[in-house]
Amino acid sequence: MAENETLECITEHERILQEIESTDTACVGPTLRSIYDDQPNAHKRFMEKLDARIRNHDREIEKMCNFHHQGFVDAITELLKVRTDAEKLMGQVTDTNRRLQEAGREVTAQTEEVICCRIQQRNMATTVEKLQLCIPVLEMYSKLKEQLESKRYYAALKTMEQLEKVYIPRVSQYRFCQIMAENLPRLREEIKEISMSDLKDFLESIRKHSDKVGETAMRQAQQHRTFNSAVMKQASMGHYAKPVYSLNGRTHTHNGLMMDEDTGDEEEADEEILTAQDLVDFSPVYRCLHIYTVLGDRETFENYYRKQRKKQARLVLQPQANMHETVEGYRRYFNQIVGFFVVEDHILHATRGLVTRAFTDELWNMALSKIIAVLRTHSSYCDDPDLVLELKNLIVIFADTLQDYGFPVNRLFDLLFEVRDQYNETLLKKWALVFREIFELDNYSPIPVETEDEYKLVVSRFPFHDAEIEKQDFPKKLPMSQSVPQIYTQVKEFIYASLKFSESLHRSSTEIDDMLRKSTNLLLTRTLSSCLQNLIKKPHIGLTELVQIIINTTHLEQACRYLEEFITNITNVSPETVHTTRLYGLSTFKDARHAAEGEIYTKLNQKIDEFIQLADYEWGMAESDGRASGYLMDLINFLRSTFQVFTHLPNNNNDHASMSGKVAQTACMSACKHLSTSLMQMLLDTELKQISMGAIQQFNLDVIQCELFASSEPVPGFQGDTLQLAFIDLRQLLDLFMVWDWSTYLADYGQPTSKYLRVNPATALALLEKMKDTSKKNNIFSQFRKNDRDKQKLIETVVKQLRSLVNGMSS
Repeated sequence: MAENETLECITEHERILQEIESTDTACVGPTLRSIYDDQPNAHKRFMEKLDARIRNHDREIEKMCNFHHQGFVDAITELLKVRTDAEKLMGQVTDTNRRLQEAGREVTAQTEEVICCRIQQRNMATTVEKLQLCIPVLEMYSKLKEQLESKRYYAALKTMEQLEKVYIPRVSQYRFCQIMAENLPRLREEIKEISMSDLKDFLESIRKHSDKVGETAMRQAQQHRTFNSAVMKQASMGHYAKPVYSLNGRTHTHNGLMMDEDTGDEEEADEEILTAQDLVDFSPVYRCLHIYTVLGDRETFENYYRKQRKKQARLVLQPQANMHETVEGYRRYFNQIVGFFVVEDHILHATRGLVTRAFTDELWNMALSKIIAVLRTHSSYCDDPDLVLELKNLIVIFADTLQDYGFPVNRLFDLLFEVRDQYNETLLKKWALVFREIFELDNYSPIPVETEDEYKLVVSRFPFHDAEIEKQDFPKKLPMSQSVPQIYTQVKEFIYASLKFSESLHRSSTEIDDMLRKSTNLLLTRTLSSCLQNLIKKPHIGLTELVQIIINTTHLEQACRYLEEFITNITNVSPETVHTTRLYGLSTFKDARHAAEGEIYTKLNQKIDEFIQLADYEWGMAESDGRASGYLMDLINFLRSTFQVFTHLPNNNNDHASMSGKVAQTACMSACKHLSTSLMQMLLDTELKQISMGAIQQFNLDVIQCELFASSEPVPGFQGDTLQLAFIDLRQLLDLFMVWDWSTYLADYGQPTSKYLRVNPATALALLEKMKDTSKKNNIFSQFRKNDRDKQKLIETVVKQLRSLVNGMSS
């Protein structure tokens, strides 16, 4: 076993030695480590083995050195022999080199000169080549400077673009090109600032010129409208024909007619009118737009322009505080707005996208709302119809002008309806003053006509026709007063004034007819009616004047159909057309007449009250005076003279006769009833405590005069004793006390055939108690004291029975 292990150990050591000899020195470490990892003391045996191997190799080296030593010695000997020959050869080569250097020194100098010339020639060619590249750059830059100095900024930007994209890249390695390239952005910013400054100057300038631009545009629109109106008028009259050629300042038409030179002058004037482009230099806008487009900043420019124009629009839309005072204020306001939108319309069509239709529509809608609000506010301050009419004409021209430029203006025409209402209100106020002045200056007496010319003059102003009056000889009188033809004329003037507003509103004849009729209705039913009502209520208007007012309203009522015809002739709209508005003058004048009639009744009653207040009865008198009271006779005389006035009421036909008779009868009946009621109240006055039989007798005399007046037929037309029935209550009451017929009264009370049917028990009781108190103190009933006490008991019995009747009625 030990021998086997020794053999394996030796074999392993051999292998390790071979591996050490055959491998690189760096890889020996692992091999040596394996020696120490084996059996203990193995490294000692390996060291022994290694020493033996080293000795073996030393012996081999020694053998090899001994074998080659003689050859080495022989080689050294031969090398020493060659050394001498080498030294000789070196001397010869050095000498030859020296001679060669001396011989080539001149050639070398000439060669260096040639080389220098060739280098210079190449440099010159390179310089020329580079200069040919740089010269266009410098020329373009010089051109750029000239363009900037001459303010040709758009061309300058194009030159910069060429420099950057074409020329500078070719010579970008040179410093001056780098300086140029660095300078170009600064120049661009300068151009932007300059162009923006020009734009600001333009915006400021356009704000100043907007008034002139708008004035020119509105004048053109007005002339165009006037020309169209003239053409339509001539065409409707058959006198218009299309011009064919011009000769010697006259235009010949198809039908051979010639137009005056004035027309040619007007056309020349039209041609001389400048357009917005003539009045305003738009080049700053175009230039700035092109510049920002080239610089790639168009959106910034568009936003800035639109923002500034919006601000200017708001400034333009701000009216002056006193704009409503004169038409010039409105004209300047409209001119500025029209000028603003004419410029925007030109910008819209002359540029591509700077402003869009949506932007202009937005501006216009904003402006339209503001304009309508401003006009509503300021027109409400106008109290002059002429100013409102001029405002309407301006609005129409304003709307037509902007409509020609494509802006929707329907809301403006709708606003005109509101302005029309305002115009009508101012007209109504103006005509209210006119009517008041006419009524104040009227003498309320029939119109005297001395000659036929005067008669024709009145008839030409007012449609009056009366066959009987026409047959009368001059001088004669017309039934109405001077205010009637004046009122009729003023109503026609009002219709003309109202018609003026309807012109140029692009409305149909039917609509205009409807407008005229409605405004006339307002004049009649509101203004004239109010003036009439106020006139009737005035304290200085007496019964005579009221009677004349009734006559006047009657004739004005008859004239309403002529006003209908007047409107129909103006509008050419048949009154039979469906939805045609009728005039309400009939009801107006009827109401005024009824009011006048009522005022007659009221004033009559007031006058009666004034006379009644003059009554001074001695209620305790023993016997009557034997004649009626003075105040009552004066009152009856007043009533007689008053009712004679009613004979002047119109009675030229059956209707008027019946109407006048009815008014007179009603007035007379009202007066009699009021007189009867007043006398009854006088008897039953609670402050009156005692009444004697003598006072009753005096009172009876006054009532008899009233009955005589009623039976004298102060106003014709009453049937039988109708008027006397107004005093029947008084008559029966006085008869009851005068006759002292209490037994009959009490027996027949409640019977339709009772003699004292109209005597109320409460009335009789009140009067009897006043007489009863008097009999106790003043011995009024002394005649009864001659009889027995049954008489006195009868009075007490009558009082009790009357009280029972009164209590029975109240229960």
